[in-house]
Amino acid sequence: MASTLKPDDARQVEEAIAWAVANGEPLELIGRGSKRALGRAFQAETVLDLSGLAGVIDYEPAELVLTAGPATPMAEIEKLLAENNQMLAFEPMDLTALLGGASSEGSLGGSLMINSGGPRRIKSGAARDHLLGFEAVSGRAESFKSGARVVKNVTGYDLPKVICGSYGTLAAVTRIDVKVLPRPEKVYTVLVLGLDAEQAVRAMGAAMNSAHEVSAAAHVPAGLAGKSAVSYIREAGTSVTALRIEGFGPSVERRCAELREELASFGTIEELHTMNSLSFWLEVRDVHYLVAPMQDPVWRISMPPASGAKVAAELSKLDGAAWFSDWAGGLIWLQLPASNDASAGEVRAAVDAAGGHATLMRAAKDVRAAVPVFHPQAAPIAALSRRVKESFDPNQVLNPGRMYAGI
Repeated sequence: MASTLKPDDARQVEEAIAWAVANGEPLELIGRGSKRALGRAFQAETVLDLSGLAGVIDYEPAELVLTAGPATPMAEIEKLLAENNQMLAFEPMDLTALLGGASSEGSLGGSLMINSGGPRRIKSGAARDHLLGFEAVSGRAESFKSGARVVKNVTGYDLPKVICGSYGTLAAVTRIDVKVLPRPEKVYTVLVLGLDAEQAVRAMGAAMNSAHEVSAAAHVPAGLAGKSAVSYIREAGTSVTALRIEGFGPSVERRCAELREELASFGTIEELHTMNSLSFWLEVRDVHYLVAPMQDPVWRISMPPASGAKVAAELSKLDGAAWFSDWAGGLIWLQLPASNDASAGEVRAAVDAAGGHATLMRAAKDVRAAVPVFHPQAAPIAALSRRVKESFDPNQVLNPGRMYAGI
């Protein structure tokens, strides 16, 4: 049975890792544990539980900066920001339901470690574009910090870009500084009904290239649109191509009207207003349409948006495939019937042909043990990744040999 080390502050984190280095003991890092089902299953004799490093440390709404511990619940942060009409603009995903947990269990650190980015990524970027600075302990048991609580900061190496997406393998983060932004006053969504995948990519491309500042673009085929909690989407009986416009009320109304006129040639056009829009985009963000059945594997596939329709057509040939797209066609979420390999060969062949990559986000433990969860890297990138990992953790103490987001 694994033992657990639960530090209360950064100094104790450093002491715990120093002990692990001295004893050659690998550590499994967890925070709130909402993403333990991500990546290859890993067993360690010792768990480094960072849940004690939670809570908002400093928040200055006027300066648009928030500082918190890595295990701070996202629900707590989002509530605090909402009270001040602000938000995390990278729209962090809540994957707990998809991975079999209770909703809203995720943490700020976990969102950063997977470089989370929701539908707004096409406009505002992902987590790494909003991380201002952090403090952490490396695999050498050395405390360090990078960045600062200012937006325009060029001090030292840009380690925040490296730590985001590292899945907890580079360092044990103890403090996080993030940029926040004002919440939009109105959120409207222009809907184009009845398009196939190729037509949807063209419509989303036209919207993104327009002057109307579209902040999200997604396509949900008819079979999945019927799962929506938004009655208009659920009862449409057809595919839905959605384009989000945010901002001040008069501006949103004008831009929506102009966008509807520009897209009229694509077919039937409708519109969702703020409450329904917010509900719909939460469903897209959190992959609501593919949560059930839980035993079925789910893939996250990223590629150039122009290739989205072609990849979707190839994936649709797989028996039992269900999918929808985000990021104007550049991101496909795919669900397949349970099997012993999650159809990895067929999925990655289609993705490789498009110049993209596929991540197995959900599957049974034996499947994740047999199938590479992350897309194989090209040899030069793989070599660079190893050198970066070794510079942070030469003793392979932090989650050795796998990619894992326990926090």
